Amino acid sequence: MSEIKDQLLYSEEHEWVERINEDTVRIGITDFAQHQLGDIVFVELPKVGREVAADEEVGTVESVKTASELFCPLAGTVVTFNTDLETEPELVNSDPYGRGWMIELKVNGDLESALSKLMDAKAYAEHAQD
Repeated sequence: MSEIKDQLLYSEEHEWVERINEDTVRIGITDFAQHQLGDIVFVELPKVGREVAADEEVGTVESVKTASELFCPLAGTVVTFNTDLETEPELVNSDPYGRGWMIELKVNGDLESALSKLMDAKAYAEHAQD
């Protein structure tokens, strides 16, 4: 069974979202997603300052088995990305909710409204079983 953290929110595309202040969130892929991909060998992330729409493709995660798109579950501006993944992409496998995070996003508009469109841990657990 994949780890699902209660304090995070989740997208249908298997990204997790953590609120880090009044208008910014941290985003990564879930434990379920990294298990599905297998050993991750490369992560391509968006540059700082990039404006993204909700559900827009913003990067790529490559494993020994396949490549998968990274989608941004919320609209906003990329304020930073995890530079550690440039040299240690395997952090996504070993610590997907910690050192394997991917981007931080300053969310456009009302953060609470944007977050309300995501799944809580219980709903995501059901989604991941489908």
